[in-house]
Amino acid sequence: MNTTLTREEDLAQRLLKGEVRALSRTLTLVENQTELGAAIHRRLYAHTGKAHIIGITGSPGAGKSSLVNEMALRLADGGHRVAILAVDPSSPYSGGAVLGDRIRMDRAVETNAIYVRSMASRGALGGLSHTTADAIDILDAAGFSHILVETVGVGQGEVDIARTAHTSIVVLVPGMGDEVQVMKAGILEIADLFVINKSDRPGVHALERELRILMTLVMAEEGDWKIPILKTIATKPSGIEELGAAIVEHKDWLETSGVGAQQAEQYMAERILALCSRGAIDLIKKEHASDVRAGVLGCLERKNDPHSVARELVAKL
Repeated sequence: MNTTLTREEDLAQRLLKGEVRALSRTLTLVENQTELGAAIHRRLYAHTGKAHIIGITGSPGAGKSSLVNEMALRLADGGHRVAILAVDPSSPYSGGAVLGDRIRMDRAVETNAIYVRSMASRGALGGLSHTTADAIDILDAAGFSHILVETVGVGQGEVDIARTAHTSIVVLVPGMGDEVQVMKAGILEIADLFVINKSDRPGVHALERELRILMTLVMAEEGDWKIPILKTIATKPSGIEELGAAIVEHKDWLETSGVGAQQAEQYMAERILALCSRGAIDLIKKEHASDVRAGVLGCLERKNDPHSVARELVAKL
């Protein structure tokens, strides 16, 4: 009997039945990019497509973890099964996730309806790990209706969440001084909702005013989503119900406008092409290492150029 297939079937069946240990084991296999993890993902993929993915991004210190904690608790109180996927900076020593922020999610962890998982970014740019999308699929298949994805918090490079999530929340905090510069660099364009957290601090009105001015610079068409600006104090908590209502409103708009279906198609095309790119690179490294070496030397000696070398390597696939 094929023991790998037996483990694959066993873990998949246990996960679909709601066994937390099987879920955690499967996520580890997927994150480590093992063959078994890939096989389980293939088996479970038909069970995906039901969860609403909510991305939470913003600068470090904005209170994202506290906000995610309260959002998850409110959703759980409403009868939903909620998963929190927190993408952390990689440990410089082990490559594992830094779990400091998860300590602040203690109330969420104690709730049986909420599952919390940390993932290391492992050097990936864009605020997410390379395996985040697969991990979201696993959580979706496990029956979680809402998956909250908290990103690394690296600022303007954190755009992957806009492609991955159905609803993207950009969290800002007054008084940090660099919000507008970050937004001008591109993060403004990824928000479906703006949240000014720690809104009891001085400067909240100035930040809201700057946000509204910046939003007037974005060309909007008839029927486009109107990005709301919400104020919260996660530690009290305050404004969480209004945030929840805005998420539901955005989810409804995605469905009724048809934008959600368009975004899903675009995201899937980008995801497939990205996987093709990674697969091609791995294959070239494995099967054509000597050609890569020769191409490198040729470019350094100016006998060839990088674009020509790349085209020749791709043609060998």
